[in-house]
Amino acid sequence: MTVIQNATPDARTSPGEHAQAPVLFRTVVTASGHRFGHATLNAPASLNALTLPMVDLLQAQLSAWADDPQVAGVVLDGNSEKAFCAGGDVVGLYRAMRAAGPGKVPRDAAEFFEREYRLDHTLHRYPKPLLVWGHGIVMGGGIGLMAGASHRVVTPRSKLAMPEITLGLYPDVGGSWFLSRLPGRTGLFLALTGAPLNAADALWAGLADRAARAEDHGALLEGIAHARWDGEQAADAERLDDLLRALPSAEIAPSQLAPHRDRIDALIGPHDTLATIAPRLRSLACEDDAWLAAAGSTFQKGSPTSAALAIALQRRLRRASLAEVFRLEYQASVGCCVFPDFAEGVRALLIDKDKTPRWQGAAQDEGGDAHLDALLAPRFSGDHPLADLR
Repeated sequence: MTVIQNATPDARTSPGEHAQAPVLFRTVVTASGHRFGHATLNAPASLNALTLPMVDLLQAQLSAWADDPQVAGVVLDGNSEKAFCAGGDVVGLYRAMRAAGPGKVPRDAAEFFEREYRLDHTLHRYPKPLLVWGHGIVMGGGIGLMAGASHRVVTPRSKLAMPEITLGLYPDVGGSWFLSRLPGRTGLFLALTGAPLNAADALWAGLADRAARAEDHGALLEGIAHARWDGEQAADAERLDDLLRALPSAEIAPSQLAPHRDRIDALIGPHDTLATIAPRLRSLACEDDAWLAAAGSTFQKGSPTSAALAIALQRRLRRASLAEVFRLEYQASVGCCVFPDFAEGVRALLIDKDKTPRWQGAAQDEGGDAHLDALLAPRFSGDHPLADLR
């Protein structure tokens, strides 16, 4: 039987107050006496969009579990049938940008990006098996949480995407690192078009490791409880692999991305500029293939500066370490909060919902490199806020 304990019991907290916490923490006591940490994003009304309090709660508890020799591993999931995590709380970032005023660094936004990227780095470097159950919508910051896990599970209803080009942002949360490692130029294509991925796409692209039926989530937790864990990373990772293999096979739709790999590589040359890529991607909007047509249409409506930034970061950071990626992405994200396109994209899509953003960037035109350099400029004094990442 699964035994659940509160990870951080507090006599002052009532059960009702605990249920309202934006992240729930429990531990599963296992047959070996070891425990498994279980963290659940608990903001279903916002599709578990990440806020700074959620980031801070996760960082503190994951660090505590990492240091606890009795904890053999961690499961991270979401309390929603619709989504694991639909991304960061961009409406909150919009309010911070508005409050700071044009051309000013919004302190709340800078703190959010610093601590979100620190959390993502923690997940990539986690010293114990860490399983993310990516059921439903997994977008933006949700992929940031999932990308670093040792065991990444999707279900037939998983829908992954990095749709930041529609918001005037770019695929951050380490996207400049993990998207550049996808087959061929598919990672850059996803960054430029925000194209959605199904479970088979995620497996083919290496963004997920296993597909499981959504209804077997409980069976996995039961299997974890009944297993004997060693408290040693490699052996426990293999045991978790065995538990996932023992689950019934999931029936998933065929990949939408894999059949277009060669076409995508022809559309985006390894040294092509945005000026040459753009008309090819725009032409996809007339394709008979619905997935390609939607990708072309999204690119056509997206921010040119976001597109240029995605290309520049993937190419500049191709040989960078993960820590270096997060440091430059931090500068890029804070810069996006200072320049107007990010706030305008959120306004058009989520605030006024008129879906007619007025992009101000001119990154495709002459002087575009200077615009990107200005956007990427450091906006902090002293050491980089993420200087300690390794």
